[in-house]
Amino acid sequence: MSRLQAGKHRTTDILSSQKLFQSFCSSPLGEITLVAHDSALVCLWIDGQEHYAHSFPLVQASIQETPVLTQTKSWLNAYFRGENPDPHRLPLDPSGSEFQLAVWRILATIPYGTLTTYGAIAKQVAREFHKPKMSAQAVGGAVGRNPISIIVPCHRVVGATGNLTGYAGGLDKKRFLLQLEGVDLTQFK
Repeated sequence: MSRLQAGKHRTTDILSSQKLFQSFCSSPLGEITLVAHDSALVCLWIDGQEHYAHSFPLVQASIQETPVLTQTKSWLNAYFRGENPDPHRLPLDPSGSEFQLAVWRILATIPYGTLTTYGAIAKQVAREFHKPKMSAQAVGGAVGRNPISIIVPCHRVVGATGNLTGYAGGLDKKRFLLQLEGVDLTQFK
């Protein structure tokens, strides 16, 4: 996952100097917007998602298919067919703070069809930053601002009591994605 694994901090200000390409993909969740630069995907939003294109230079993105966007659409099509495509085969390059990137790297390690909690992620981030503890709420904020939904699976994070809390795309979409992955949702309200 290129830069996501490397953990180099970059903000959207730096992206504004790069040529960006935008494409759209139909899905069972509605239209999905994809944005990439010449070598990696930088954003994937579900229509109506909270923080959609927040502080992002979409006006600079040319509507054009590129190899990265075509590869991402192929991955999404396989995913929505109920397959488990390998997200590590996609070149990803999200922009965010050092803390956000750390959270997103952890999200990227959550296996298909499994769940974790905000608290568990907070413990991992605390270890990474050599801190005694980290706020689960701060982790929730970073999870909610994940710019590459579905592929960086923020939908696999639940509350401490196992409840389906918060999802920038909406809880109905979170339920859909988890059911698609075979997660038994009968335990959730």
